[in-house]
Amino acid sequence: MTNDTLRASRESLIADIDRRVEDHILEPTNAELLKKLIRQADDVDEAMMIAALGTTYKRTGFHFDKRLEKLGKDIRYFKKNEALSFRTDESRPTHKLIIGDNYEALQNLLIEYRGRISVIYIDPPYGKDSMGEFAQTNYENAITRDNLLSMLYPRLMLAKQLLADDGVIFCSIDDKNQAYVKCLFDEVFEEHNFIANIIWERAYAPINLKKHFSECHDYILCYARNIDNAVCNGLPRTEDANSKYKNPDNDPRGLWRTDNLAVGPRVEAQVYEITTPSGRKVMPPDGYCWRLTKERFQEYVADNRIWFGENGDLVPAPKRFLSEVKDSMTPMTIWKYTEVGHSQDAMRALRDIFGGKVMFAYPKSIPLMERIIRLYSKSDSIILDFFAGSGTTGHAVLSLNEKDKGNRQFILCQLNEKTDTTPNGIAYDVTAKRLKRIMTGECYDGTKDFKWAQDNLPYGDNLDVYEIGTVANDSSVAGKTPFDVIDETLYGQVRFETLKDKIAWVCSNFAHTQHYLESDKEWETKRRELDHATRG
Repeated sequence: MTNDTLRASRESLIADIDRRVEDHILEPTNAELLKKLIRQADDVDEAMMIAALGTTYKRTGFHFDKRLEKLGKDIRYFKKNEALSFRTDESRPTHKLIIGDNYEALQNLLIEYRGRISVIYIDPPYGKDSMGEFAQTNYENAITRDNLLSMLYPRLMLAKQLLADDGVIFCSIDDKNQAYVKCLFDEVFEEHNFIANIIWERAYAPINLKKHFSECHDYILCYARNIDNAVCNGLPRTEDANSKYKNPDNDPRGLWRTDNLAVGPRVEAQVYEITTPSGRKVMPPDGYCWRLTKERFQEYVADNRIWFGENGDLVPAPKRFLSEVKDSMTPMTIWKYTEVGHSQDAMRALRDIFGGKVMFAYPKSIPLMERIIRLYSKSDSIILDFFAGSGTTGHAVLSLNEKDKGNRQFILCQLNEKTDTTPNGIAYDVTAKRLKRIMTGECYDGTKDFKWAQDNLPYGDNLDVYEIGTVANDSSVAGKTPFDVIDETLYGQVRFETLKDKIAWVCSNFAHTQHYLESDKEWETKRRELDHATRG
């Protein structure tokens, strides 16, 4: 029986191999061998490891030693944590928190969300290369650069398959690893799909104990799934931008500002003398010409769209009316803390929610995440963060929905790493608790004694919390077979009416399932075996 998820992943990986041949990165004969091996792969893990063998960086000279993950043969599936899940309003969006390894979470998400995610944001754990001291990360763990890149590669390949054709992915990274991670993104998402390398000013005051420089920024890489289809919504116009528009001549069309009439390079047909109302003769500067043809300029004058100054003796300038400009502004690539907040703001927000000791050294601010989400999402988009940390991305989705009456849905994935301040694990002690508190206004134990609840109304909405379950692919114990424990409704499916349909769906969507030919005879044999197993 063909595995639909495996087949779709094979096709995506083979398309990437073909692209590398076209870009002269892989030799055709080597590519054909890789494609043959990918087609013969038993599961998605194996197919991706084969594809990784063809990942070279001739364009950049960049290379890293790939570290393959230890993979078992059990089936990984979503199981719902009813104790952490909750409902506030069935008419509102239901968001998801997945606790466990994000590689396994991404594979399971492909079953329902392939090609449906509008915005992905990740803040992976990163450290220095193995030549020096390990750098601290948000999670107090150490990771070498080879491990970082090897860990990211298969996850980015899965993330690419989850992105919609007009979707984008953002990745926070520090200045030590930015160059290396950008090369990896160039390989996975292709260089021509690069959108921007954003600088976020995450700190506003220097650390004077630093020997050379006090770092005050991080980078945020932005790539499109398909640059031709990605649409930037822009940023809301600010009062400061609007304040530059005046109306000194009481034009009935309202507020306006001037543009330059002179432009370059010089076009001789648009070089002509202009006489101002005061009688002054004006020519464009050397190497420049007028933006408008002579005939078009006269039309602008007749329509009172040229400003010569109050005394009629200034160099002419076209008017741009506020009523005619876009409601949005094109974002720049340097984001100041005055616009999107800084790490100290983010830590204060965590203290308001949790009180006491802050668990993260460099949390992301809610305004920063709101801007990222706003730029490329629609009101009903799905937003994914598979290094969710404290859950700021989810918080930002809820906040943005409240501001623009949207119905965006977030999906967060977080490994339940344990630290000194999170003895039960980050996902349980921080991510889930934060979402519960800001969505319902109370803790899981029903208490409401935290500052955020005193100053804010809860956002509402609903949360489903999943964990990663494991089942042996040959389990035949009644009630514990893969077909018993995997709940299709957690994958957007209506519950199957027959066991045959359930088996067909499981074998078509999950790695490591048993493979067999669906002949009538073999199906009848399989059915008897399953009936016997369920009867015990």
